[in-house]
Parts: sequence; C-alpha cells; structure tokens
Amino acid sequence: MHYRPTDHEYKDVTLSPQQNAQDLKRDIGFFGASFLVLNALIGAGIFALPGKVALNAGLLSPWLFLLVGTLFLTVVLTFAELASYYDGTGGPVLYATDAFGPLAGFSTGWAIYLSRMTAFAANANVLAIYLGTLHDAMATDSARWIIIAAVTLGLTWANVAGVRDGVRTMGVLTVLKVVPLLLLVTLGLQHVTGATLVPEQLFVPNEIGSTTLLLIYAYVGFETLAVTAGETSQPRRTLPRALVGTVLATGVLYFLVVLVFVTVIPTENYGEATLVDVGRALAGPFGAFAITLAAVFSIGGNLAGSMLAAPRLIYSMARKRMLPEWFSHVHPTHATPDRSIYLMAAMALILALSGSFVFLAVASSVVRLLGFMICIASLPAIRRKAEMQSSEQSYRLKGGYTIPFIGLLICFWLTMQSKAESWVVVSVLLVIGWSLYFLENYLRTRNR
Repeated sequence: MHYRPTDHEYKDVTLSPQQNAQDLKRDIGFFGASFLVLNALIGAGIFALPGKVALNAGLLSPWLFLLVGTLFLTVVLTFAELASYYDGTGGPVLYATDAFGPLAGFSTGWAIYLSRMTAFAANANVLAIYLGTLHDAMATDSARWIIIAAVTLGLTWANVAGVRDGVRTMGVLTVLKVVPLLLLVTLGLQHVTGATLVPEQLFVPNEIGSTTLLLIYAYVGFETLAVTAGETSQPRRTLPRALVGTVLATGVLYFLVVLVFVTVIPTENYGEATLVDVGRALAGPFGAFAITLAAVFSIGGNLAGSMLAAPRLIYSMARKRMLPEWFSHVHPTHATPDRSIYLMAAMALILALSGSFVFLAVASSVVRLLGFMICIASLPAIRRKAEMQSSEQSYRLKGGYTIPFIGLLICFWLTMQSKAESWVVVSVLLVIGWSLYFLENYLRTRNR
C-alpha cells in the first residue's frame, strides 16, 4: 500500500514544482538498512548497562538481556509489517496519520523526533567524555565543546552531501565498533563455565520493572529504519528483513557480551565495572584501550544514525503541512532534506553544549514508547486499507493480532514504570509540538 492522502484534512496540499522534481534518491540497500538499525541499537547502552543489570540480576543477566529482547521483538515485528505497507519517507508519521488522522501522525512523529534529538545531544556528551579518557588535554570543558561541535557539524555535512555518504559513514563506524566487541567475546568465552552459563541457584531480580525499563534502552532505536523508507531500495522487502534480522543478531551479541562480563568481573565489582574493565582483565591496557575506542565508535555510529533518520521525520511532516513547508525543501544537487538536517543539527548542538538536554532526556524513553503504542494501534486500520487498495505482497504477521497485542501490553507496562516527573516533561513537550501544528494549520487555512 503506497502512502496517499485519504480523507484527511491535508488532502488538498500540493507540493511546489521543485519538490515534485526533487525526489529523494533510493540509495539505501539491505546492508545500508542493517547498518542503520545496528547503529541505532548499539550505542552507549551496552557499554554501561551490563554492570548495572548484573548488580540486580547476577548471573542471570545474560538471559535477562535475551528474554527482554525476545519480548520486545513483538514490537519490532509489528513495525516490520507496518513498514512493508509503505515506500515513502516518514515511518511512524505515515502509520498514525493513515489510521487516526494528521494530528495523531504529527504527535507520533514529534514524539519520536524529540526522543532521537535529545538522545543525540546526550550521546554527543558521552562521546566527549569517553574521548576525554584518552588524554588529559581532551578532558577540559573547551575540548568538550570542540568535540561536540566538530562531531555535530561533521555529521551534518556528511548527510547534506548525500544519504549514500551518510550510510558509508555508518558502515565504517559499524565495523570499528563491532570488531572490538567480537574480539572481547572471543577472548572471554574461554573463561565461561557451565555454572556461569546455567546458574544452579534460581535468582529473581529485585525491582523487575525498573530493571526491564533499563534494559529496553538497549533495544530502542530500530524505528529509525522505517523513517527512511523513501530512500530505501525495494523497501517492502528490505525493511522487514533488515529490522528482524539485525535485532535478532544484536540480541545474541548482547547475550554473549554480558555473559563474558559476569564471568570475568568479580561479583562485588558489578556496580562499578564497565566493559573497559573487562577488556583490561582479558588483554591488559591494550584491551582497555580497544574497548574505549569501541565505545567511541559505537556512540559515533549511533549519532550518525540519528542524524540520518531524525531529520526525515521533520521533512515528512512538513511535506504534509503538519509543520511549515519550508522544512520540506530538498537540496537541488544532493537530493537530501537539507533544511530538516540543519534544524536537527542546530537543536541538538544547542542542547548538547548547554546541558539543558538532561531535562528533556529524562522523559525521552516515555515519549518513544507512547509513539510505539500509537503505531501498534494503527495496524488494524492499515491492514484493512491494504486489503482494499492493493494486491501487492506485504509482510504479514501470523496469529492475527496476537503479536501486536503483546507488544502493546509491553509498551504500556513499561510506561507505567516511569515517575510522575517524566509525565510532566512529556506533557510540556507535546503541548509545544501541538502549538506548532495548530499554528501551521491556521496559517495554511488563512492563505487558501
């Protein structure tokens, strides 16, 4: 089912001749799509979470990573089916709009955009901190500002120059961050015993809700791929395969990394240890240095994925006049949504340098889960429209709505684990977005 306006209020919106002429290039293939998902998933989380989870779950931590990943796969599978119905840029914006109307589509896109933009600002700071551990000269406040600015501006240039360059950048960063993790697993598995792999003593983690919410951070970000469908080759076939395959592979990698962690690190050190300590234990200073670089490249790849995907949300919403049409501009030479990329870079850079992004980041996970819930709830309406409007083959989940319903319950339960302060922040952010939406709606109506 190609995305097309139905009976929604934006059906009479027409694009300028320049916009019609400048379609986005479909330069993202299967491997590029897989790189995008992998970089969105493997960010700062895996380098910080093992110790915190192990402190609560002990030797069951690897299995808890695997269990949570398996459960969250219900959400990923639902997105895989949703993505197979569309070949236009926008992902969650398209799903919610087609099912519930433009206001729901805008709210979903705005929520996911904010979660990605604040994550970019937060991760840029983490990247500067990790680089600061390499040399004292890089640990100063001035160096932090320079690093954040250089990374943000560099990724901005790469993505305005072309989506192919953005994907190539991610491809290089993917290799640089995954190889050290695979070496860590290879060196560490020789120390794993049967007692570590299958603990004899049954252990039930304390605060299972907060622990699960923490673990979910390692698996969110996959929705980034659906946003870039308009620049993906054969999206109906490529997106489901890349989504499901990459999430499964990432879950297995997480299991092995955490298994090595709980094997190598003494129990009393779980709370303070990181993967850098695992690298040091297995290969001395060189191992610690290699894992530090892996963390830097991992976060860098995550930043590259955010800079590639998040601006496409603004571009998609602007094309449907949910935001000012100015942001739907496409670069005449590179065929990329340049103004949306500049907006993303400017907002993220200001937040990262000022530090005010911390307040927004508190509620970022809740906002993202709310977006997931709206998308999952849109599946029945989209299925019905697909059956009536198109005979093209799409990816269809088996078991009716069982898998999407489980995914919806998981997202709802996770949001209930959040504190009241997070809901206050979410409400403020949504009100800001709705104000912009209604302002654009008013201006469009007045100019008719």
